[in-house]
Amino acid sequence: MLQLGKVLADLSEKGQKELILAGGRGGKGNTHFATSTRQAPRFSQEGEKGEEKELILELKLLADVGLVGFPNVGKSTLLSVVTDATPKIADYHFTTLEPNLGVVKGEYGSSFVIADIPGIIEGASQGIGLGIQFLRHIERTRLLLHVIDVSGIEGRDPVKDFEIINEELKKYSEKLSKRKQIIVANKIDSMQNKSLYENLQKLASEKNMEIYPISSATGEGIKELMKRVSEVLKELPKEDLIEIEKARKVYTLEEKEDVTVKKENGVFIVSGKVVEKLMRTLNLEDNESLHYFHRRLNELGINQKLKDLGIKDGDIVQISDYELEWED
Repeated sequence: MLQLGKVLADLSEKGQKELILAGGRGGKGNTHFATSTRQAPRFSQEGEKGEEKELILELKLLADVGLVGFPNVGKSTLLSVVTDATPKIADYHFTTLEPNLGVVKGEYGSSFVIADIPGIIEGASQGIGLGIQFLRHIERTRLLLHVIDVSGIEGRDPVKDFEIINEELKKYSEKLSKRKQIIVANKIDSMQNKSLYENLQKLASEKNMEIYPISSATGEGIKELMKRVSEVLKELPKEDLIEIEKARKVYTLEEKEDVTVKKENGVFIVSGKVVEKLMRTLNLEDNESLHYFHRRLNELGINQKLKDLGIKDGDIVQISDYELEWED
């Protein structure tokens, strides 16, 4: 059964390796069983089966800062201004169809990676629009810049936009909704109604959040914003974003194999992985193979267990799918 929600590995460091599916121990060829008197044995030992799982592989961007907000609020323009990234930019919704990464260089302080996350609209957490494809990328960020259009050109309410986006973040992940945010009031150069910004400023004050008025088009306020982002990142530790499923099956060269011997309806039944594997190597038509088989039964203590249960000549011993006649 496919178990959702269990994370087996989080590959987020350079050169990191994880064991996801353990292979079975290798088998032994016939040369392994060669001796001075049995130089060409006609039996071998099969390898064990490895693990099988149905896995979901998920790619998440590694960025320090994520730009979130409705389409066409200026996220891509902001990214192009503060980094060397060249995202496609146009004056219509959903210009950005995939996340874009850029590196903010040291002119504002320490350098950091910033990502433009597209497609988040109302209902994105339920799969509306493109948002559900990209919300997971925000999980990697330590800081969110919530870009909001305060120009009023499209007749949007900045406060309502703020609440809608944050509600989508909360629906997607409670932890993500509590991620550190800085409100970026964009397009102040074309602001038609100052009260739109003032209302957003009041909301930021009530929520004890920082707000920076900027214009991605003219560059106004960009330097102050980026300097503050650099400072905040120094204060934010790298989070453990996911819980790793620690259970692993580790194969060793020598595994203790339990053998069960019991009597049912007059038949002596021998079970256990080691004897099942032994039967797979058995060539009943080869005397050398049979000799090896009897020696292994002695080494594993199976013969003694059968005797303790009162086995007699002619009794039937069942091992795996084989039925053998006991002869002492």
